[in-house]
Amino acid sequence: MVELHPLCAPLEFLLGTWKGTGVGEYPTIRDFSYTEEVAFTHTGKPFVAYAQKTRDAGTGLPLHAESGYLRPHKGGHLELLLVQPSGIAELLEGTVADRHIQLVSTAVVGTATAKPVAATERCFRVDGEVLHASVAMAAMGLGLQHHVASELRRVP
Repeated sequence: MVELHPLCAPLEFLLGTWKGTGVGEYPTIRDFSYTEEVAFTHTGKPFVAYAQKTRDAGTGLPLHAESGYLRPHKGGHLELLLVQPSGIAELLEGTVADRHIQLVSTAVVGTATAKPVAATERCFRVDGEVLHASVAMAAMGLGLQHHVASELRRVP
């Protein structure tokens, strides 16, 4: 097993695979329920890889996926680089402390065919063995507001 890079020590609580359920809403779409799987892995380098995928809770059909890297820095500062197959890339910055991560976008860019997203905020919090994840976004000409929230449990 590869030793965790010292800068990644504040993210050790996330490492592994998590599965669970969530709900989503936004004024421009119908509310929905989903299943989610998230994996946080490391290679000994000063980053943690992130991969996420969701499926419709009723049909099992794929809904969304994204992947990227958490880049921790001294003093609890954290960066997240994220890309989605819908043509959107996010750069976020924030903090990690006490098993809680709060991130705010510094840039959100999209391809010519991507839906317009102006800003995002993301939160990861682990209470016991439950990972709470949430995303807020400003999209489709609307201001920043809640979009999705999930509760995941670590896969043994």
